[in-house]
Amino acid sequence: MALFNVSEKAYLLLADGRIFEGQSFGKKGTAFGEVVFTTSMTAYQETLTNPSYYGQIIVQTFPLIGNYGVNDEDNESSRPYASGYIVREWSNYPSNFRSQGNINDFLIKNNIVGIHSIDTRSLTRLIRDSGAMNGVITTENVYEKKDELLKQLKEYTIANVVKNLTCKEQVVYKNADSKYKVVLLDFGCRKSIINEFVKRGCEVVVVPAETNAEEIKKINPDGIVLSNGPGDPAENTVIIENLKEISKLGIPMFGIALGHQLLALAHGGRTEKLKYGHRGSNQPVIDFKKDRTYITNQNHGYVVIGDSIDESIAEVSHINANDKTCEGLCYKNINAVTVQFYPDGLNGELDISYLYDEFIGVIADRRVQ
Repeated sequence: MALFNVSEKAYLLLADGRIFEGQSFGKKGTAFGEVVFTTSMTAYQETLTNPSYYGQIIVQTFPLIGNYGVNDEDNESSRPYASGYIVREWSNYPSNFRSQGNINDFLIKNNIVGIHSIDTRSLTRLIRDSGAMNGVITTENVYEKKDELLKQLKEYTIANVVKNLTCKEQVVYKNADSKYKVVLLDFGCRKSIINEFVKRGCEVVVVPAETNAEEIKKINPDGIVLSNGPGDPAENTVIIENLKEISKLGIPMFGIALGHQLLALAHGGRTEKLKYGHRGSNQPVIDFKKDRTYITNQNHGYVVIGDSIDESIAEVSHINANDKTCEGLCYKNINAVTVQFYPDGLNGELDISYLYDEFIGVIADRRVQ
């Protein structure tokens, strides 16, 4: 049974003026962010530490969070990047052999303001109908400060996030069996992406987001990976210009999430913001080449407009089964494939991680030539 301690009042104020009353958990205080929801039933620790949630307040649609605890191994980055956290109910007594603590202490340790015991179902339906909007969680009396908070919400924006998140210098990950070298441009990369390449025999050289073609050429990699990351892809003008030149190197490229969007922008494509985004580990994607639908893990608020790229440059390889938006591109003029989702292994029949293997295959074939 999920239990939690009675705590003091907390409030969620949305930019449209609506107020949800609940109870405080995690750090006490005030936190601003864009309110978005994720439909994942598990992996709450991975969600909180995913850099792509930078500047956002996360709503968990699954009603019970924290039942298997937290540990030191499942973080996707060095710390959480979410601004705030909203759940229906959290478990004060987690039960799992890997558990090293509870979600409340994890939030306190990482300075994340949270709220529980609100109607997350109603809140999610509101976001679906109205679209993602700014909000603030506070343990202060929201009614006394409502006008001031609404003014701050109106001014709140998420900008320059890739510059804030990217590594400052090169970092190398490898194992004793490394056969290939790949450069990974860090736009806010999840740790699991690096791990997928390392376990497939790659030395991964993680470089700052604005690394240019000449600098990559000096590293002499077998492949180039464009990582996930947060924010509006179109604001990254320097990176987009760099990718135009990086594409000319002829080195195989694999783009993931934000990397998918940025490469599309570099080749004449356009992006737009979705009403409420795709967030969760149960997003259905149709793969045209394999004629199958895969269940994927995603976290993005922007999408590439599929028909905005000339057919002579790239073709849409994957679409979202729900709203038919572009989920992948296969390029014709350069050696590149990109996907909007995370190609993580699901350890099942419809395992989408074959995309990592296909990319390694392209690298291996090119080395033989």
